[in-house]
Amino acid sequence: MDNVVKQKSGNFVVVLLFLIGILLLFRSSSFSSPLLIYKSSSLDTNNAIESVLAKASMENKTVIVTFINKAYAEQDVNGDTTMFDLFLSSFWLGEDTRSLVDHLLVVAVDQTAYDRCRFFRLNCFKLETDDNGVDFEGEKVFMSADFIKMMWRRTLFLLQVLKRGYSFIFTDADVMWLRNPFTRLSNDTNEDLQISTDRYLRDRRSEKHDINTGFYFVRSNNKTVSLFETWYSKKDNSTGQKEQDVLQDLIRRGITRQLGVRVRFMDTLYFSGFCQNSKDFRAVTTVHANCCRTITAKIADLKAVLRDWKRFKMLEASKSNLTNTVGWSNHHECGKSWKN
Repeated sequence: MDNVVKQKSGNFVVVLLFLIGILLLFRSSSFSSPLLIYKSSSLDTNNAIESVLAKASMENKTVIVTFINKAYAEQDVNGDTTMFDLFLSSFWLGEDTRSLVDHLLVVAVDQTAYDRCRFFRLNCFKLETDDNGVDFEGEKVFMSADFIKMMWRRTLFLLQVLKRGYSFIFTDADVMWLRNPFTRLSNDTNEDLQISTDRYLRDRRSEKHDINTGFYFVRSNNKTVSLFETWYSKKDNSTGQKEQDVLQDLIRRGITRQLGVRVRFMDTLYFSGFCQNSKDFRAVTTVHANCCRTITAKIADLKAVLRDWKRFKMLEASKSNLTNTVGWSNHHECGKSWKN
C-alpha cells in the first residue's frame, strides 16, 4: 500500500515538474525570443514612422525631410550657434517659409539630436540603426567611412517614405531656405525627380550634371520606388563611393530612362550653393553649403549667408538700388577647410 502511494506521489511530482517546465519554456519564448522582440519592435517602428509622416504631411501627402545628429544639434565649447539653429532660422527669415516648418520631419540619428528636436516642438523621429559599432553622433567628415554609412542609412529611410506613398523634399540641414521652393519646383506630375546640381549646365535634362543629393524633390510612384531600390541595392558594391556618386553613375548609365523616371536638374540661379552662387538675390530660393568640408566652416559661412540675406531684405524694403550694393560674401572658411 505504501509503495502504491509512493508511486502515485512520484508520478504526480514528475507531471508537476513537467508542467512547470512547459510553463517556463512558454514564458521564456514569449518574453525573450529575439524573433518575437524583433517583430514587435519592427511593428512599433513602422507605426511610429507612419504616425509622424501623417502628422507632418501636406494635404497632397508631401513632406519635407532632414537628418541631424549631435554634431549638427549641439554647440561646441566655443560655438554661439549650431547648424540646426541656422537651418531653422532660415525658415524664420525666408519669404513664405515659416509655415513650412509644420511639414518638416526631422530624423534624428542619436538621442541628443532627438532631444534637441523635441525641444523645438517639431515633428521628430528617432532613427534606430543596426550598424553596430558605428557612432552617428560625432561629426562625419566628408567621405569618411561613417559619413558614407550615414548617407546610405538616410537613403534607406527615404525609400521607406516613398513606399508609404509620401512624396518629399529632402534637404540637408546645411541648406538655407530663403524662399518657398515649391514656387520654383515644377508642378508637372510627370516630373518624378527634381534634383539640385553643383553647377548648372543650362540644360535641365542633361545627364552630364554633377548632382547634389543635399536637396531634391521626389514624387512617390512605382518608378521612383524602383529607382531608390536599385540605388540602395548598390550599397555593398560601391567601396569608396558615397551614395550621391552611385546615383549619379546610375543616371549617366541610363537607369532613369530605363525605368521611365523623368528627371529635372535644377538651376543654381534658384537652388544655389557654395559651388556656384546664385547671381540674383531676387530669384535665389535655397543656398547649400556644398563644396565645404567641415561643420565649423559651414556654420561660419552660412552665418554670412544669412547676414547677406538680411541686408538684401533691408535694402529691398527701403527701395534702394540693389544692383551694385548686394553680393554674397566670400566663403573663406569653406575654402580653407580643404587645406586642413
